Amino acid sequence: MRSLDEEIAKHLQDALATGELSRAPSYGKPLRADDGWDETPADLRMPFKILKDAGVPPPEIELFHRRALLRNQLQSAAEGEARSALQKALAELEQVIALRLEALRSGSR
Repeated sequence: MRSLDEEIAKHLQDALATGELSRAPSYGKPLRADDGWDETPADLRMPFKILKDAGVPPPEIELFHRRALLRNQLQSAAEGEARSALQKALAELEQVIALRLEALRSGSR
């Protein structure tokens, strides 16, 4: 039984032999770096690329969307308990985001 790497190599050889590989629009051209590639820690680039290509955003993106929603709600909230609750929720979420980003930074070193 062949390893996964051997199976991939065989599939690529077959695609090259049939001409399927050379018909790809990007064949022979350098890959285009995605936005934010250079800013992403090296250890996280490939996992984030895989998630992006699969259409699954990293969980931190959802946190950023929730933060934006809270900020918008806070701008239109009147003074009172509702505004205080939104401020508290926003502060807590920003702390979660900061801790998560720090964990990503320290984990990629």
